[in-house]
Amino acid sequence: MAGIDESRKFLPVRIAVVTMSDSRTIETDTSGQVLVDRLTAAGHALARRHIIKDDMAGIVALLNELIADPNVDVVITTGGTGVTGRDSTPEAFDKVCEKRIDGFGELFRMLSFQKVGTSALQSRATAGVAKGKYLFAVPGSPGACKDAWDDILRYQLDARHRPCNFVELIPRLKEGRA
Repeated sequence: MAGIDESRKFLPVRIAVVTMSDSRTIETDTSGQVLVDRLTAAGHALARRHIIKDDMAGIVALLNELIADPNVDVVITTGGTGVTGRDSTPEAFDKVCEKRIDGFGELFRMLSFQKVGTSALQSRATAGVAKGKYLFAVPGSPGACKDAWDDILRYQLDARHRPCNFVELIPRLKEGRA
């Protein structure tokens, strides 16, 4: 049965939070703060936090910087996953990720559909692996960040979750890389 196995040791991961926004500041970034509050309450470490404009080249550069940082295990981004002209987070992920985790976006949209109905179609939430790091992109609303963390990430980023989780695979993410 799926769930937390209390007999296993919790292993904190180092998570960077990035908000894609042309207008938010640290003080007004409620979505990024939702992620920070939840990941630290769960026992993980906030490795870095950034707010960056919705600019593909800048997003790609920052993602590459974060995945090169030995103090970052996971990157969670919020914003830029919609369908408007400035939304380019999934395209930036495509330029950086070596492997996609298609199920993340599919599961996010399924869970979102239960709350917002067909509006879930507008989300292009995505995830992948790059240079041994996990990257997750969620929509820019606080509610979407809560849903992504509470319903998916808090379990998959907990080494105690059974039958499997992303944390136990971290040491193996670079297998077969030159």
